[in-house]
This record gives sequence, C-alpha cells and structure tokens, in this order.
Amino acid sequence: MKAFVSLRANHRAMQHSSIPDPPLRDFLPGSQIEIINPGLERGRVRSVLFDFDGTLSLIREGWQQVMVPMMVEILLDLRTGEAEDALTAVVTDYVDRLTGKQTIYQMIELAEHVKQRGGEPRDPLEYKHMYLDRLWQRIEGRVAALKSGETDPDDMLVAGSRGLLTALQERGLTMYLASGTDEPYVLDEARALRVDGFFGERIYGALDDYKRFSKAMIINRIIETHHLSGPEFLAFGDGYVEIENTKDVGGIAVGVATDEVRREGVDHWKRTRLIGAGADVIIPEFREHGRLIPYLFGED
Repeated sequence: MKAFVSLRANHRAMQHSSIPDPPLRDFLPGSQIEIINPGLERGRVRSVLFDFDGTLSLIREGWQQVMVPMMVEILLDLRTGEAEDALTAVVTDYVDRLTGKQTIYQMIELAEHVKQRGGEPRDPLEYKHMYLDRLWQRIEGRVAALKSGETDPDDMLVAGSRGLLTALQERGLTMYLASGTDEPYVLDEARALRVDGFFGERIYGALDDYKRFSKAMIINRIIETHHLSGPEFLAFGDGYVEIENTKDVGGIAVGVATDEVRREGVDHWKRTRLIGAGADVIIPEFREHGRLIPYLFGED
C-alpha cells in the first residue's frame, strides 16, 4: 500500500489537547476490543449498518486537509484582519463537530461564517462542489489505482473489513451502507473496493437535495422494514452521527476508532468522540472480528 501523507493526527492533537481522553474500560481478554457498556443486551442482531469513509474505506483519508484550507482561504479573502491560525482553529472546530453528517452541513456553516463577517456567501451547494473538485484532485490517483488493479482493494480498506463483512454475510444478516458522502461517489468507490456485493442495492449516500437523506432516516427505514426492536439493530461507525442515531433507537453501536494514517491502532480523538456519542464498544479496526462477532452474538 502506498503511504498516506497526512498531518491530521498531529493537527488534531494540537486542536483537541485540552479534551481529556476517557479512562480505559474493560477489554475482552487478550484483545483490543474495549467494552464501554458491559450491560449491553447481546445475541439478537438481525440487521447491520455501516458508515463508509473512515469505517470501511480509506480512499478519502486526509479529506480534512482539503476542506479546512479551502474554507480558511475563503474567510481570509474577506480581509477581516483575523489571523490565518485563528481562522483555521474556527474552521477546524466546526468541521470536526459536523463530521459524519452530510458534507453540505459543513458548507452551510461556512456560508454562515462568511455572512457573519460581512461577506456575501455563495450557495452552500456551490461551496460543496468546489470542495469535491479539490478533493478529487487528491484521491483521483487512489481510485484509478484501485480500478486498474495496481492497488489491492484491501490496502484501501480499514484492516479486517473484508473478513468482518464476509463473516456477517455468512450469518445471513442484512447489511446496509450509509454515508454522508454524495451517493454517486459512494457507489463508485464501493465498487472499486469490491465491497458493493455485500450490500447490493442497500447503499445510500448524500443527495444535493440534502433534506431527502440522513442516516437517521435510513436507520428508521431499516427498523420499519425489518420490524426490528432495540439490539436487533447493529451499527459500525467512526463518526458521532451514526452512533447517536443508533442509540436513539436502542441499537448496538460499535465505534471504529481507527488511526487512518497508520491503518491500525486507535485514534484517541476519535475514541473520545465516539464514547461521548454513546458507543457501546470501541475497536481499533476489524482484525479481531473473530472475537468481536461472537461477543455481539452472545456466544463468547
């Protein structure tokens, strides 16, 4: 796998150094699977939802290094006298806070900051397409290498992803994929990673008409379609949105706190955020799915 060049871990460490890391909880013996909610009702899972970017896919690793500088550039052009470092801190704060929601919400926030500073903001949808054009310049080579066969798809997946998906499929579970990234990109990148077959037509992404899509809407649709209750629904995600939405319906939420640059181990900023959102379990990646699945199914 080609090395990712990223300063995100250091940037986050500086931006969030004042946020205390939650104390370690119990781990499954001999594993890195951290049990946050030991009272979890297990053994009833029937349907599973996955977030995409950062949970399964690493294609868009480093997207913050595209979004934040673009937004800072736009705010600097207003010539308010604010220092670049100060604007970077402001932008990073709301970008992080809205991560996991559709990209348009970060652009709506940008437009509001432009307006607050006396500027005339563009339509948030226009900002979104500006960002997507810049992001594509960063990831185009990754996608092309996957499609050509130059890069092994597993090298662009969070470690152990394919093994976990295969094991869940073998248990007969219905799996869904829902992402805050625009749907055409999610479909294309899922195919490039060769994970689309695990989900079939159950892949959902953001729409330009953003009010027609949210992860909460997808979760509620899954619950209604399969007549699920509480812990019959399981979700995996690296953002607070899918974790909070899952806990809102009484489901099981597994926080995937992967250090995306190293492709293994725990990103402590993610872990803190996921625990705050209500995650029942925290994992560094999926390499220990042979321990995790029996635990979630009450077979340990």
